[in-house]
Amino acid sequence: MKISIGNDHAGTEYKLAVVKHLENKGFMVKNYGTNSNDSVDYPDFVHPVAKDVEDKVVDYGIIICGSGNGANMTANKHQGVRSALCWTKEIVALARQHNNANILSIPARFTALPQIIEMVDTFLDTAFEGGRHEDRVKKIPVQQ
Repeated sequence: MKISIGNDHAGTEYKLAVVKHLENKGFMVKNYGTNSNDSVDYPDFVHPVAKDVEDKVVDYGIIICGSGNGANMTANKHQGVRSALCWTKEIVALARQHNNANILSIPARFTALPQIIEMVDTFLDTAFEGGRHEDRVKKIPVQQ
């Protein structure tokens, strides 16, 4: 499985831990950074992740910023991206089961590392239920 990951300065520590965790599990990870705690603009690191998901270059994306909101809003500008802002594994499971989320947005300032690792595992291990949820997911994109 291929995962793209990106973050701003608030998410660097967590991102590095998630990358290590995923690589230890055998996943291929495309790291778009940042790898520093110096202030950066989150869209610069989120757009490449969302583009990879949009173009189906990877299976899933993970984005991390302070609140998770800016990163989530940025990712959801891409067609075919369903980024979910999550702060518990239960919300993650529902985002995958009901919304077929393909990007997990993590709020670094409101979560702890063990919680994040659990959320990432839940995201990657939970299948989309389809059925009635498929019809709803099909209505998400704006039809032009």
